Amino acid sequence: MSVTPDRLLEFLGNHWIMASGLLIVTILLIQDFIESAFRKHKVISPLEAVKLMNDESTVIVDVREPHEYANGHIQNAKFIPLGKIEERANELEAYKQNPVVVTCQSGTRSPQACKKLIRLGFTRVFEMKGGMLAWEDQKYPIVKKRNSK
Repeated sequence: MSVTPDRLLEFLGNHWIMASGLLIVTILLIQDFIESAFRKHKVISPLEAVKLMNDESTVIVDVREPHEYANGHIQNAKFIPLGKIEERANELEAYKQNPVVVTCQSGTRSPQACKKLIRLGFTRVFEMKGGMLAWEDQKYPIVKKRNSK
């Protein structure tokens, strides 16, 4: 049985919600592919972040809000909320050539922070995929002591 243009149009007309959903998903997949092709930072898993922390003088930058950070963070993480990256970038100046792993709660704010750090001249920026939720899912240690800043 062959599919003619008339039958295809009839199908799309009868199932317009499904066809719209397919179109939207296709567009989002293409957008994600294009963004990842032009991304200047690397996306890594929590395990890869641990390997970087063990192998090199890596700095972790936590860009969450104060209450999120207080609920648990990676030991020795630099706490700089996303909205303050530019004004507090001088605190990270010594790490411009080091690996910088950026984390947030779920991985939605980290890409913005990575872009800002790259614009500020950081050369080895990594986004931790899934953020602290992924870190905690892996049962990696967290510190629940509040930072003084």
